[in-house]
Amino acid sequence: MTNSISARPPLSPTPRSTLTRSKERGRSDRAELDAVLDAGLICHLGVLLGGSPVVLPTAYGRDGDTLYLHGSTGSGNMRAAMTSDISVAVTHVDGIVYARSAMHFSMNYRSAVVHGRAVELTDPDARTHALRVIVEHAAPGAWSRVRPPNKKELAATMVLALDLTEASVKVRAGGPVDDPEDVDSPTWAGVLPLRQVWGAPIDSPDLAAGIQVAPDVLERSASGVSYVR
Repeated sequence: MTNSISARPPLSPTPRSTLTRSKERGRSDRAELDAVLDAGLICHLGVLLGGSPVVLPTAYGRDGDTLYLHGSTGSGNMRAAMTSDISVAVTHVDGIVYARSAMHFSMNYRSAVVHGRAVELTDPDARTHALRVIVEHAAPGAWSRVRPPNKKELAATMVLALDLTEASVKVRAGGPVDDPEDVDSPTWAGVLPLRQVWGAPIDSPDLAAGIQVAPDVLERSASGVSYVR
């Protein structure tokens, strides 16, 4: 199902996805959209619920030009996601930019915002595929060694697909941009980098004796980082 990268057109801004501030930070290469989404673990899903905006932290997974989301069939938020356009945002903070003046403090970051209308998946195979994508996004290698969802679990789960056609990517990197008159200030200026790291695996309290940590978990833990720029 993954599309060929060479056949994918660049991101084309729409009125909703056109940057209005710091346009030089915008990116149009779809590979950069993929990188931001693939490096994240949680997105923020914006929906209209009862006429009011609601933003929800949500697990997700990407396959080609499709983003998959899931939740309970009893969730009003999930149902609301199908009745009007939604917005999905993923952001990574890579560092705090210390400037010589308060107004030039900033952050180095990578962000993506996707707009569109989510579609509920009803085909069993498509639903199972989407759930596998979501699980593998959060825990690569886990799907093949755990019990797959049963009929009862699938019946209680709503799976949504969102096309990635309408999206924007924004990136800031580098040091502070101070006013010329502030450059000679005795105040320190620079970047304090930030990264996420994996810790050592912690056994479940009810784990049977003799069961070892899965190799994919050990490998991920040993890498020491969940994402790097």
